[in-house]
Amino acid sequence: MQLIEPIRRDLLRRPWWMTAMYIFCIYMTFIYMPFDIFLKPVANDEEVWFGITFHQEWAKALAPLHWFVYAALAWGFFKMRRWMWPWASVYVIQVSFSMVVWNLVDERGGGLVAGLPAGIIFLAPAIALWRARELFEPE
Repeated sequence: MQLIEPIRRDLLRRPWWMTAMYIFCIYMTFIYMPFDIFLKPVANDEEVWFGITFHQEWAKALAPLHWFVYAALAWGFFKMRRWMWPWASVYVIQVSFSMVVWNLVDERGGGLVAGLPAGIIFLAPAIALWRARELFEPE
């Protein structure tokens, strides 16, 4: 109980949607990215940056940058740092843009019919983060 209460208080100090992003960043930082970098075979590796898919060695080389981004976001959400505004929103806007581009340029993409809705969906958290400036405390 003594361990659970501080975690519960921490999770409740931000809006639910921001807590969901925080938990996602923790998952990516401590579970998925270490798997992706250290365990996933190079032959299967893919990383997407700005909607462009990088494969194998290029993907493996770029993965630590994603790891850094997720770790920085997790830390920023944990401490609710001032620098998170506007950078968290800028990153999510880039993800929104990437969703559209990926669907247009990747052979597995669904074109504009799939890309536009995906891009629009990711604008919602980007706008929410942009409007949450007052939630990010001074360092």
